[in-house]
Amino acid sequence: MPQIGRLEETGKAEEPYRLLDPSDVLVEPVAEWFEELQAASKPATTIRSYGLDLLRWHRFLWTLKIPWDRATRADARDFTRWLQLADKPVRLHWRYQRYGIPPEGLPQKSRPDRGTPNAVTGKPGPGPKYANTTRAHCETVCRRFYNFHCDEGGAGPLLNPFPLDQSRRSRKTGKAKSGRPNAHHNPMEKFREERKGRYRPTVPKRIPRRIPDEMFNALFTALKYNRDRALLAFWVSTGARSEELLTSRNKDALPGQQLIGVTRKGTGEFQQLPASTDAFVWLRLAQEEARRKGTPCRRTEPLWWTLRKPWRPLNYHAARAMFERANDLLGSNWTLHDLRHTAAYRMARDPELSLTDVQWVLGHAHLSTTEIYLAASQEEVIEQILAHHARQAAGKVPAPRPPAPGYKAASLDILFGRS
Repeated sequence: MPQIGRLEETGKAEEPYRLLDPSDVLVEPVAEWFEELQAASKPATTIRSYGLDLLRWHRFLWTLKIPWDRATRADARDFTRWLQLADKPVRLHWRYQRYGIPPEGLPQKSRPDRGTPNAVTGKPGPGPKYANTTRAHCETVCRRFYNFHCDEGGAGPLLNPFPLDQSRRSRKTGKAKSGRPNAHHNPMEKFREERKGRYRPTVPKRIPRRIPDEMFNALFTALKYNRDRALLAFWVSTGARSEELLTSRNKDALPGQQLIGVTRKGTGEFQQLPASTDAFVWLRLAQEEARRKGTPCRRTEPLWWTLRKPWRPLNYHAARAMFERANDLLGSNWTLHDLRHTAAYRMARDPELSLTDVQWVLGHAHLSTTEIYLAASQEEVIEQILAHHARQAAGKVPAPRPPAPGYKAASLDILFGRS
């Protein structure tokens, strides 16, 4: 599919992103939906995520020369099939975009772990195809986009090309029963498994992956600068999301109270999180180095800055690039979000720390979300099973317990087939 059109970041608070067609003309229907999302208090990052999915769908329509309001369910079905079969496009770095180098002229970087488990971490790398989560998110965004315009009615008679699943539609009228699954659920009965969209793929539940202590120490050692060590120490001790920690300012770091303030991603509220003493030690070393270089250090200035001039506040992409360089040295593929999982595992497995406290630190709306960290990690399960096989091979099988009073051992042996 040709990479036509683009999602442009404007830098304006009232219009953070806008979708442009191949002629650099604003796509008005998408702009109207973006205004609706902003009115519903959706952050700019959500608008960007939705915009990328709509850009993918509009590129499909532009290639086939189909107007957005004339797309049929056959077009949505073919688009879903294309997402299953097509390879992800090669993403150009901004340096190559500046000089107009085509993707086939780029140096090919070998990725032996692409789609296969990494030899160090055991985590599969991103495959060449679109993941199920990406396809499911794209289907949901496109369906909600057309639902908005169907409700508004400004585009005239409109058919949503991304229908609900047959189980969610009335047999008599063919219309949707409700706006969400299990809308009229009886609390005395179990929840039914209901699919949302007809073309929505099944998304497997992902198990949170923590970084083992020895691997975390190796990652920490691979970092070159005190600023990066401070970031890693704060991420793994506070459990804050990677972009949340980057919102802190100089006045938000309180070493005397071991607190650091962040702006929460979902609610946008300011919250103080407790951190380890080591994190504040590395932060103090990083601040002293930055002060000698001339980095802005007023109380209202951002806490995290780039290491070289011109000074710019550190953003998520630069922090991720820093972490990827440490990964390349170790041959691993950990992500910044794995640090949050690691902090959650450490806190949830502490018997002297209540689960509600962990929920407050992580900022989870529901306690059931925090409970996923109570289960043993994949590494721990594998270790326990291998130890079980070793005991079986060595013949160290625990002896059967004596029967309870009133039961005959011979009768139980016959009943359970024991010799």
